[in-house]
Amino acid sequence: QVAFKLGLSAENRAAALLIAKGFRIVARRFRSPAGEIDIVAKRGPLLIFVEVKARARLDDAAWSVTERQKRRIASAASAWLADHPDDATCDMRFDAVLVAPRSLPRHITGAFE
Repeated sequence: QVAFKLGLSAENRAAALLIAKGFRIVARRFRSPAGEIDIVAKRGPLLIFVEVKARARLDDAAWSVTERQKRRIASAASAWLADHPDDATCDMRFDAVLVAPRSLPRHITGAFE
């Protein structure tokens, strides 16, 4: 329950940061059999799939996205595109937003490259 609330708070902070950068949040916690995407957002022709990581320190959050998670998120992104074929023409990117207490969230563009 505590972890769930912490995750929700981190996602809210991440969504606020993305909105401030001009993105429109099109989905939160998109679930597919392949996995979950924390945030799907759009800005113009760009569609981003965002993993939100909350840790005690931003540097710890940066190291917490594993190869297995990257594959799961990529599979979930494929499921998103199957459900939303109009988005298949968008430019796409996998980003991360790192969240820690008493710090501004950090948006990492192209986090999976």
